[in-house]
Amino acid sequence: MNHQVKVAYLGPRGTFSQAAVLAHFADNCELHECSSIDEVFRAVEEDIVNYGVVPVENSTEGAVNNTQDCLIDSDVKIVGEVVVPIVQCLLANADASRSTIETIVSHEQSLAQCRHWIQDNFPSVKLSECPSNAQAAAQALNDPKVAAIAGALAAEEYDLQVLQASIQDQRHNSTRFLVLAKQDTRSSGKDKTSVLIYTENKPGALFRILEPFENLQVSLTKIETRPAKVEAWAYVFFIDFEGHIKDEVIVELFDKLNACTAEIKILGSYPAFVNGTT
Repeated sequence: MNHQVKVAYLGPRGTFSQAAVLAHFADNCELHECSSIDEVFRAVEEDIVNYGVVPVENSTEGAVNNTQDCLIDSDVKIVGEVVVPIVQCLLANADASRSTIETIVSHEQSLAQCRHWIQDNFPSVKLSECPSNAQAAAQALNDPKVAAIAGALAAEEYDLQVLQASIQDQRHNSTRFLVLAKQDTRSSGKDKTSVLIYTENKPGALFRILEPFENLQVSLTKIETRPAKVEAWAYVFFIDFEGHIKDEVIVELFDKLNACTAEIKILGSYPAFVNGTT
């Protein structure tokens, strides 16, 4: 790229969302901090930024419902994905040590992800929840009696020391992030497509959706349901599968799906994240 692109993400700085931006765009971007996932979508829709990055699912916690709801309502496209390992660290300011720590502060999910490590290493400290790991890091910066649980990026952003790294109980925890934009992407040869499928509320609806995938040997990578919000007990299916919408077999797939579904919304075709690359 010859110029920096502007990228919206769920702030504040030092979060895993910022780490996802840097993993995808490296340093060749201007960061636009947002206070909510909805705000990230609006920034893309209103051309305030070129791209947005939002979390969509965690390997241990499951789907991010707020992102899924925004995908239902928004017209932005998914143009990429990035998977970030969630490596939690115990952070403190330069004057602190393990013996000075009286309180450990972090987001509730991060505290839960490190519950056994905390019990084994700091059984008597007070645990305090806050809205984000980055805010926890900011608290630790100003008090040697407070330690924060956050990622290594937060240590860099807030000039904190890492008292111990990789303290999460699950060693294979990661979060998948989506890259959003208003334009489509061309086929890369190794793509993934995401769609929303609305069906009539009739018996066998899911089977009729899945049958064309089986017949054409198109590999599903994810299928989830969310309330469709159009009527009580109606649901929409979020489906990810291998291939690009321009691929011949995927064109045939959509022909068959259109015959057995009420509505299909294409969220985007984009390079699949494989072994640390897209």
